[in-house]
Amino acid sequence: MRVMMMNLNPTYSTRLFWRRFRMNKSLFMGIVHRLSTEIPYFRLTEDATGRTSLSPLQKCTAAIRQLAYGGATDQQDEYIRLAETTARKCLHNFTAGIITLFGDEYLRHPTPEDLERLLHTGDDRGFPGMIGSIDCMHWEWKNCPTAWKGMYSRGTGKPTIVLEAVASKDLWIWHAFFGAPGTMNDLNTLDRSPVFDDIINGVAPQVNYYVNETEYHLAYYLTDGIYPKWATFIQLIRLPQTEKQSLFATYQESVRKDVERAFGVLQARFAVVKNPSKLWDKEKIGNIMKACIILHNMIVEDERDSDTIEEFQDEEFTFTVKRPTKAGNAIGRRKEVRDSHTHQQLKKDLIEHIWDKFGHFQNNNI
Repeated sequence: MRVMMMNLNPTYSTRLFWRRFRMNKSLFMGIVHRLSTEIPYFRLTEDATGRTSLSPLQKCTAAIRQLAYGGATDQQDEYIRLAETTARKCLHNFTAGIITLFGDEYLRHPTPEDLERLLHTGDDRGFPGMIGSIDCMHWEWKNCPTAWKGMYSRGTGKPTIVLEAVASKDLWIWHAFFGAPGTMNDLNTLDRSPVFDDIINGVAPQVNYYVNETEYHLAYYLTDGIYPKWATFIQLIRLPQTEKQSLFATYQESVRKDVERAFGVLQARFAVVKNPSKLWDKEKIGNIMKACIILHNMIVEDERDSDTIEEFQDEEFTFTVKRPTKAGNAIGRRKEVRDSHTHQQLKKDLIEHIWDKFGHFQNNNI
């Protein structure tokens, strides 16, 4: 009854709750309810003497504060009256429960409806066929085993683990591949990544769109200069030679920053992925990263303005999205993804398209 009274008459404002827990109270309470009803560890129980166990609210609060603040586990003793080992157990059960209950929905590949929204957003920003930007982030592993430090360390000499992610304008992370050693650059990580597995296996939705009156069949990501010249990547132009190339480079760099912003917001919301990880078990580190990304997407969905949700029924588009048909073979589809000729033609068409769409702003500024 005391807990219910606190929920009905909170001492602090909803704004302060959001700052402490990194999410709205309604979202947090919904997560607590799902965990308490579907994950045995979070259910309220009694021991043989009739003493009640820790409440689901206590356990979830201990876990979310460790993710949000990234401090030591024994810090929870001052606020929630939990021992260090109990707080650590709450964290690992919380992350595993988040992945089990919400992973399929909030770490999903884009559905045809999602692709329509992403393509519509990309078209408005001057990049028809663009569905996001891709990049990598390093998370320092402080307690990396000594035998592995050579494999996980480069540059500064500190061991790190690589996260490859794809993010859209609303900061939703559509793809997350975590676990590559820190000695690998973006290209090495891409070789291991499953980012194009659905396309190669023929299970990804089919996309058709037009750029500069030329038809294309593969959506693409915006990248920095290290990525290869594939049909699914559009890099920046490091040394533009003409006004058209300069305008393209300006818009490409500004739109590509979506994934950088997503990394920044993820680290700001959950300091645990910003600070060096003090865990020894790589699998548990991976669960923490996945849980933080799932929670990040849940917060993005919860705080998304209703005006940003597009209604497509009555609009005409220059693109189409269809269900997969598994036409062709995997070798042919892999070759299509890595086609450099298509990449060069698409880049030329995008340069002309952006000049036609935004060039008059450039001329007015001059």
